[in-house]
Amino acid sequence: MTVRSLCTFSKTSDMDTRSSHLVKIRPVLQKAKVDSDTSNGEYFQNVTLRPIIKFQNLLLIEAFKNYIRKHKNKYYELPLEKRLEYIEKSIQKDIKFRNSLKGMIIGQFTLEEYRAYIEESSALNKRMMNMVINRLKDQIQLLEQDELVY
Repeated sequence: MTVRSLCTFSKTSDMDTRSSHLVKIRPVLQKAKVDSDTSNGEYFQNVTLRPIIKFQNLLLIEAFKNYIRKHKNKYYELPLEKRLEYIEKSIQKDIKFRNSLKGMIIGQFTLEEYRAYIEESSALNKRMMNMVINRLKDQIQLLEQDELVY
């Protein structure tokens, strides 16, 4: 079975309760392009990854803030350009952190999507992490240090 047929299957057939609930709570993305020319990887990205990453956005931001705290807040000492590099390098180089982020996303897959994912996991992991990096960079203002209010 192809990635496309597995993903389509998960949305059109009788689904188990978990799968149907997972699909229902995802945001609908109007701009996600999907047509007959769309590659399997791009299809999975637009139909599965984009909605899940958008749904998990606040959790991903909080996870990165926690990563910053665990690394002694060095991020906050950097100028903007270096902060953008820090985001990218943290996710690319820290395997444990990257795997944690992947788990936050993969845990939202339906069983059918997971089966499709494992067929092309290497390529899809690259897409997934690039999307998370770009999302965090685009929302860098949300990573600012929380102010203590007395």
